[in-house]
Amino acid sequence: MTQQPLAGQVAIVTGASRGVGRAAAIQLGELGAAVACVARATDAARFKLPGTVDETARAVEAVGGDALAVPCDLSRPDQIEAMVNTVVAHFEGIDALVNNAAVTFAGDLEIEPKRYDLTFAVNTTAPLLTTRLCRPHLAVRGGRIVNISSAAALAFYPPMMAYGMSKAALEHLTVCSAAILADDGIAVNCYRIDTRVASEGFLKNSPGADHSTWADTSVAAEGIAWMLQQPISYTGKLESMVGIAQREGIMADIAHKANSNSPSANRWSIDHARGLA
Repeated sequence: MTQQPLAGQVAIVTGASRGVGRAAAIQLGELGAAVACVARATDAARFKLPGTVDETARAVEAVGGDALAVPCDLSRPDQIEAMVNTVVAHFEGIDALVNNAAVTFAGDLEIEPKRYDLTFAVNTTAPLLTTRLCRPHLAVRGGRIVNISSAAALAFYPPMMAYGMSKAALEHLTVCSAAILADDGIAVNCYRIDTRVASEGFLKNSPGADHSTWADTSVAAEGIAWMLQQPISYTGKLESMVGIAQREGIMADIAHKANSNSPSANRWSIDHARGLA
């Protein structure tokens, strides 16, 4: 039987309809957490890519976890507030927040303003708002926040300027909120995905690529789950997925592939970049 170190805890995972968010929700459920699965896609309102929050909630329950599907457009502050209120009313508290949801659009200096604004609304402003709204609930329990970043935060990928900027801002939000929330007993860390992960979006946008060295989304989720199990004193960290794998001996599937599988600013394409968190 799987150990359940997160038994009795409540976690919110945004962007949980597919990809790393879905895998993280399922893995947290396996570890005993009750999981609020948050995203726009529902059984009644699907998108082009597969996956809904309802499907993820059922998958969490299938592995023995308690789950709640919460539809939410994270570009709308009113819906974020309603989402947090719904989770608290249902589970009577929050122990963990995984800010995973993200959007991206191709474009550099000529990116359409509305697309630029939406990128920051979902990738940076939404994590700020969820952090602020969850703060009083996390403080009651000694909570943890994990913000999911990307290698694009650190390097120049020409078509991904706004996305990379939003992720760099998310990393700055991480270290700032870690300092601000330390006295509340809340740990805040960043998990930077810096290797190719076989999410639905990534696979769809690179159909001709060799996927044999790509990590499964469950591997990425393992690192998130590890981060949520660290002591509260572990905070303000900007961690690399590959770095954690090599240092902690987890996510074994990617540790030995790091050199060939990690993104390079000189050879990474727009299709690859679209697959990051």
